Amino acid sequence: MRLILITTIIMVAFAANSVLGRWGIGGGYMRAEPFGLLRLASGAVMLWILCGLQGVRPSETRLNSLLGGASLLVYILGFSVAYAALDAGLGALVMFGTVQITMFAWGLYSGDKTTSVQLSGAGVALAGLAYVVWPSNEVSAPLWAVVLMMLGGVGWGVYSLVGRRSADALGATTLSFTLAALVMVPVVLLTWDAGAPVSWQGVVLAVISGAVTSAVGYAAWYRIIPQLSGPVAATVQLSVPVIAILAGSVILGEAIGLRLLFGSVVVLGGIALVILAKPAR
Repeated sequence: MRLILITTIIMVAFAANSVLGRWGIGGGYMRAEPFGLLRLASGAVMLWILCGLQGVRPSETRLNSLLGGASLLVYILGFSVAYAALDAGLGALVMFGTVQITMFAWGLYSGDKTTSVQLSGAGVALAGLAYVVWPSNEVSAPLWAVVLMMLGGVGWGVYSLVGRRSADALGATTLSFTLAALVMVPVVLLTWDAGAPVSWQGVVLAVISGAVTSAVGYAAWYRIIPQLSGPVAATVQLSVPVIAILAGSVILGEAIGLRLLFGSVVVLGGIALVILAKPAR
């Protein structure tokens, strides 16, 4: 029960990132690249503070640090730029659908045991996702934004897989954020536009996204993900789009059509199948 509660809170934090990203970038308060850098930097600062309070010295293998930092950077870039054109809920659907595919594909490749019921549940959830993002008069998704968000989903999927083999959740997250922030600096300098807005609202949204919902949420995710089976860890994240759709409607005033509602119910049904299925022997 405790694991379910913590996982639910983490999924809410992930959904909050989608809403904050769409709010700050799509709302025109800040361009995607500096928003992403500020998110990473504030997250890194918060994580180093947490390490100091706990008397922890961040440690991780060089390979995991590089993989974690690189995949986090890919996720942040794809996520941030795509949210200039996608609604919060739709963007989350595209990204976490890709996350599920990435993690399932790696699980099959590495020999993780998956039951037919779990595969069926994953298929149902993906079908719901495909139904929502399929082009229609009600749902509009520019191809370039969908591709970038899928790239961000691959990055997050790899980042989650790295977390499954991490022995120090807080330390690994701290190093990943620090490395990604350092690499993000030249990206921002190369794409800097002096005429682009940098408002205080954008700064506040980026800092909240980085220091609270990302830093704390990601460290908690790294701590619990080793306790989840591969199929459950991959599929449970598809609850994030549903939460983001509801939050985007309430906070950002984004429309919720029958297509989104029906697709979200199908996604949740698929997740339930995976979670409730008996684990493979």
